[in-house]
Amino acid sequence: MTGSEETPSFRLAYVPGVTPAKWARIWNERLPDIPLTLLQVPAAETEGLLRAGDADAAFVRLPVDRTFFSAIPLYTESTVVVLPKDHLFTAGEEVTVADLADEVLFHPLDDVFDWDAPPGEPAFERPATTEDAIELVAANVGLLVVPQSLARLYHRKDLTYRTLTDGPESSVALSWPEEATTDLVEDFIGIVRGRTVNSTRGRSTVAEQPKQERKRPEPSRQKSGKASGGSKSSGGAKSSGRGTRGRAGTSGRGTGKPRRRS
Repeated sequence: MTGSEETPSFRLAYVPGVTPAKWARIWNERLPDIPLTLLQVPAAETEGLLRAGDADAAFVRLPVDRTFFSAIPLYTESTVVVLPKDHLFTAGEEVTVADLADEVLFHPLDDVFDWDAPPGEPAFERPATTEDAIELVAANVGLLVVPQSLARLYHRKDLTYRTLTDGPESSVALSWPEEATTDLVEDFIGIVRGRTVNSTRGRSTVAEQPKQERKRPEPSRQKSGKASGGSKSSGGAKSSGRGTRGRAGTSGRGTGKPRRRS
């Protein structure tokens, strides 16, 4: 938990393209006394931020180091090609990797895709950021492949995009250091998973639930036998619960109680 014990707070980092507003709103409604701080950080810096303890959890792009981090995959984005509005590709709705073979394709240093080299012709240099690459696309010197959320984030009036049908994909997940799964982290996990107010917290409750279930008394076989006694022709103890209840409520007939014969 970030902050002191007297003034707890929660720091949530997120990569460009992710919009945490909905989850932040729910947090503020449920935990108004615990401030939520949002930190937008480059995708390549999220792991370092979490390892240093400068954030409690983060919306990241997969993959992450699963030996250190826990992660809940949330969704996989569509991949698009950003291009000028007067480009030939705007005549269709989709583009394939093969279509890019003769195009100059920018590969920024903060590229979120796990590929060694994009298709097409390499640019004269690698832009430092995706935002820089967008500027170069606007200058009509090349194209750029990004998750759709980044195309929207860096939208320009003179640019558009088309879906890349067979390109790499980027998945977004909620991640945090496994050894730092605090109650507040559990609270936020509950919000992201869509749990109700009463079930948001409860890491220990969830862990103890199987033990509690094992402690629940099983239905007495003796009572079950009384309810279904004299019904061996109907399957005896193997008869369905519905049939057993029906016979138990018929004025005691067929119960076979010894004292009635005395």
